[in-house]
Order: sequence, then C-alpha cells, then structure tokens
Amino acid sequence: MHSNESAENYLEAILVLSQTLPVVRSVDVAEKLSFRKSSVSVAMKNLREKKQITMSPEGYIQLTASGRAIAEMIYERHRLISSWLKNLGVDEKVAAEDACRIEHVISKESFEAIKRNVLL
Repeated sequence: MHSNESAENYLEAILVLSQTLPVVRSVDVAEKLSFRKSSVSVAMKNLREKKQITMSPEGYIQLTASGRAIAEMIYERHRLISSWLKNLGVDEKVAAEDACRIEHVISKESFEAIKRNVLL
C-alpha cells in the first residue's frame, strides 16, 4: 500500500469511528482496519508528525483541520463510488472493495464528473 494511501485509510477510519464512538483510540483503529496495534502506533506517530491528528495523554485521537479535510474527501469518494457501483449492479462487497482502491487514485476532475452525473 502506498504511504499516502495508507495515511488516507487511517484518517478515514478515524473519521468513521468518531461518528459512532465517544473517543477514538489506536486500538479502535487497529480493530476497524484489522491491523496490529503496533502498526497502528507507528502510523499514528507519522500522522502526528504531519500534524493530521492530535493525541491526548489518555490516547484519544482527534483529527486536525488538515487531517479532517483529507478524511472527509476520501470518505465522500468512498461513499459515492461504492453507491455508484452498486447502482450499476456490482455486488455490495465488491463495490466497497473497489471503491476503497479507486478513492485514492481518481483525479479530482474525474471524481467531480462522476459526482455530477450520479447526482442527476
């Protein structure tokens, strides 16, 4: 997995978890992504260094403004592409898996074109 893609997946996971949990911890991210806690700890350190997350002394993770912007962009892409593929007749699980790959590589121009046509 490309490092940018990896960071985007972590940020997206934190965003999604924050919508249902009162606080997000590394263990929650590890469980959601099916990664080892040690791998998540390294990723959280990298995201802190990039100033995309903050972490409280208790280990609670919060997205910074820049981290939230990336997470929301990726999550919007995921939801729309997954929905679009399902509407085309693709199996729900396959649509979600494909959307997870596409969301990281699609250009802004192409995504906006899909978005305009899906919302018509």
